Amino acid sequence: MLEIDVKKKLRDFDLELSIKISRGEILMLVGDNGCGKTTLLNMIAGLIEPDSGMIGLDGRPLFDSSIKIDIAPERRRIGYVFQSYALFPHMSVYENVAFGLRTRNLSNREIELLVRDHLADAGLWEIRNARAMKISGGQKQRVALARALIIEPDILLLDEPLSSLDIRKQAEMRRELREKLRSYAVPSIMVTHDLRDVASIGDRACLMERGKIALEGRVEDVMSWASVHSEIEGEDSGSLMR
Repeated sequence: MLEIDVKKKLRDFDLELSIKISRGEILMLVGDNGCGKTTLLNMIAGLIEPDSGMIGLDGRPLFDSSIKIDIAPERRRIGYVFQSYALFPHMSVYENVAFGLRTRNLSNREIELLVRDHLADAGLWEIRNARAMKISGGQKQRVALARALIIEPDILLLDEPLSSLDIRKQAEMRRELREKLRSYAVPSIMVTHDLRDVASIGDRACLMERGKIALEGRVEDVMSWASVHSEIEGEDSGSLMR
């Protein structure tokens, strides 16, 4: 289980959150732009340090201010799919996926076998030599996910992984993403603005407002609240907030 209980003073408000995510559970994190969603992901990943609190996985502290533990990002075994995918544009698809393995003292043969398996599973082996800047949005999403999964992460974080895809591609990728996350059975947190993502992918949802959890529960409950909010505000019913 991933346990998070952290505080962080931000420019416009104080972020203060307490969440637990079970193994294999997919938590959808929704809310306005700037409410602290990505900041939370970055704290879990070790890219931002909380002011106080703890982040633990199965009883092992990743961060604990009370005993001054702050595990380095590269030692947290976290797979992170960034909103922009953060691929190395001039590197090949193969090298992007292999990147996280290069520091693990694996032989070239071991790396080759792992990368081949992950690229083949993602339908990317045929374009392994293409530069990341030259491939389509859907292919970039698959490369980013393969790179996150190849390190066999203990936690998966996804920051609006479908937002840059066109509407037709999003439906297909939702199905693929749900199946992939299910197969790895680790705690997963996905940030999104889209109710269709929440309905198709999530097990549970949290609505954030100015650094706090305003609503937490079943996907159906959060979607119901969001639909009413969208109607009142006159927003697109497919988009939760922006």
